[in-house]
Amino acid sequence: MLPLEGTTVVALEQAVAAPFATRQLADLGARVIKVERPGEGDFARSYDRTVHGDSSYFVWLNRGKESIELDIKDDADRQVLDLLIGAADVVVHNLAPGAVERLGLDAGTLRTARPELVHCSISGYGPGGPYHAKKAYDLLIQCETGLVEATGTPDVPCKAGMSVADIATGMYAYTGILTALLQRARDGVGATVQVAMIDALAEWMTQPAYYAVYGGSETRRTGAKHASIAPYGPYRAGDGNRVFLGVQSDREWARLCREVLKRPDLADDPRFARNPERVANDDLIGPLVESAFATLDADRVVELLDAAGIACARLRRPAELVTHPQLAARDRWRRVRTPGGVVATMVPPATIAGQEPRMGAVPRLGEHNSRLRAEFGPRGDS
Repeated sequence: MLPLEGTTVVALEQAVAAPFATRQLADLGARVIKVERPGEGDFARSYDRTVHGDSSYFVWLNRGKESIELDIKDDADRQVLDLLIGAADVVVHNLAPGAVERLGLDAGTLRTARPELVHCSISGYGPGGPYHAKKAYDLLIQCETGLVEATGTPDVPCKAGMSVADIATGMYAYTGILTALLQRARDGVGATVQVAMIDALAEWMTQPAYYAVYGGSETRRTGAKHASIAPYGPYRAGDGNRVFLGVQSDREWARLCREVLKRPDLADDPRFARNPERVANDDLIGPLVESAFATLDADRVVELLDAAGIACARLRRPAELVTHPQLAARDRWRRVRTPGGVVATMVPPATIAGQEPRMGAVPRLGEHNSRLRAEFGPRGDS
């Protein structure tokens, strides 16, 4: 029996953050009922058509859920929704600011009737404050929290290469819901959980903010190199390929100098002996490292770094993820049905010994209309 079997989640969700949270609840055995707009559904369904005709975002975020189309402004459909919520343990939404209150789906309304309910609201900027009604999307939150300004090259700021603000938010919503369910199991009372995208990503941006505020200078954009640790980034080998390495301590720096660079004199060089000085002189370190790598191909560089206990990595393309030898060796992929075909999908990172997560099919829009209406509604039509 999976940890959340017997738990029902009603999700009025779209895009990334809320679906990311509820998909993980589904993996743990929860029954997740996804409420979608009739004929259109979650707008993430139309972001692209790359996975057997379906959106890569939607396939990633919505396995193991049931889909029902409801017009929640229609009286009959609203009755179905109310009956769904009446049977739910958890309600999750990321509706637009103000909409949830107008619809009477806010925590105050729902939990007054059912104090045992766990109600999770996901928003861009949180309740109150001058930004509370402002629309929020992933890139915009990356801008507001300083991530874009801290990422990229010295000349060009860049966004992160995936939906980092949404993912951070979804993770905090997921852990907040689990915490509330633990509290309810102990006390018999639900909880009101609120997660704002700006709060989630601000937490992740605290170190760069500290560095800038207390260091007296803005965080530098350093491309693929680390802004405050050196050497940490890409270095060219003799065959033209790049190898990434990361030195985390002065002791590792000394080992790199002795065992890989064959320059033991650099270990105690005052320009490099301590990390703050290495960061200040990083422009000198790159040529020293690449000079030592110039006669070696990337595979040999990796061998030497591994043997010396220096963390390193090869630069891989996103498409290579599904064939990564480490993930394959550890059996980290499963096959899941989507409306258009079968896709390899990643086993949830938190592995519980003796339990196989429930990684169900990705639903087509309204796939469960008839069954859910028969179960919860006054009519059995679709």
